[in-house]
Amino acid sequence: MIPIVSLLVVLTLSLLITRIASVALAHTGLSRESARFQARSAFSGVGFTTNESEKVVNHPVRRRILLTLMLLGNAGIVTAISSLMLTFVQVEDDASLALRFSAIAAGIAALWAAARSQWIDVHLSTLIDRMLRRYTALDVQDYARLLDLAGDYRVSELAVTPGDWIDDRTLGNADLRQEGIVVLGIHRANGDYDGTPDGDAPVRGGDTLILYGRAAALESLDQRRRGWAGDREHAEAVAEQRAVDADEANRRQAAEPEEEGRPDPSVTPTKGVQNETNP
Repeated sequence: MIPIVSLLVVLTLSLLITRIASVALAHTGLSRESARFQARSAFSGVGFTTNESEKVVNHPVRRRILLTLMLLGNAGIVTAISSLMLTFVQVEDDASLALRFSAIAAGIAALWAAARSQWIDVHLSTLIDRMLRRYTALDVQDYARLLDLAGDYRVSELAVTPGDWIDDRTLGNADLRQEGIVVLGIHRANGDYDGTPDGDAPVRGGDTLILYGRAAALESLDQRRRGWAGDREHAEAVAEQRAVDADEANRRQAAEPEEEGRPDPSVTPTKGVQNETNP
């Protein structure tokens, strides 16, 4: 059973290492989904063929994180394969073989459940944040918290293709702010980057928009096509955003304290005390 325990320990350490790297990459500005993908790709040694991967390796801090992951990944994969081979050496009978298979399957299932657990994810990420702040010089900015990405808001990329509603428009003409969507930047098809573009910035097929807004609004824009139907969907999205703004304003107003000078009904009035005077 020692090889089985060794295999499960290696898998546990591998998950922990990739999780630490994911949090560290997220603190450099990557989205959490991209950070997890890049960390797992580097640890396993596959997946570095995308444009996003090129941006990651061109960043000095991210490059150091990925280099460490590659080194640890090579050692971890070799150790895992060796432990797996030793598990099935000198198997006495079919019952022993079935028991070893069952032990490995149960251990992997437990690790998979732990990796998918939201409770473990939250607490482990918090612990990793504290360790990174205390023992590293990494600029740990929690961009997800700063942009309130834990709620209904998120940062997303939108690849513009010919025929999209936003294709061949300017940002001012698209009027995405009325839908509650902010354009943070545009990756041009020729490789240029337009940061914080103004209303005169054109949008063309092949560009990639970096957007911030509600998840539902971003998804609606991503699926919208050119034509009268797209214009109608834009008008509906604007009306929906106005309703969201009104609800948020009502909630803020309800949370505000009583206006100054208005009596608080929760306070019981008391009679004033008059000073005694000598006749």
